[in-house]
Amino acid sequence: MIFFDCVTKATDSFDHLPYICRKKKSMEYTIIDVRTQAEFIGGNVTGSINIPLNEVVDREDEIREMKQPILFCCLSGGRSGQATQYFKSKGIECENGGGWEEVNSRMNG
Repeated sequence: MIFFDCVTKATDSFDHLPYICRKKKSMEYTIIDVRTQAEFIGGNVTGSINIPLNEVVDREDEIREMKQPILFCCLSGGRSGQATQYFKSKGIECENGGGWEEVNSRMNG
């Protein structure tokens, strides 16, 4: 599990994508990186789990069993946004963390 000080907020360039920012109360997230395995191997958030976007529907039961809330990330926030939208519609407590490098820098910042 990864601990974050978080809240969602719109950015100027990606006003539809929330990002993590500092707040007083920490939350514990399970981080799922929805990039391809090759992308994930090239760099990832420490402790994150790789479930490529094209596998998330087939692995829904596995994801449901994970500790919530879940923070999805990818390269820029597009694929993680799709995963977030899908799982929110299924009643899963989750957020779009956006790009993995942003999540990583906030975690280590």
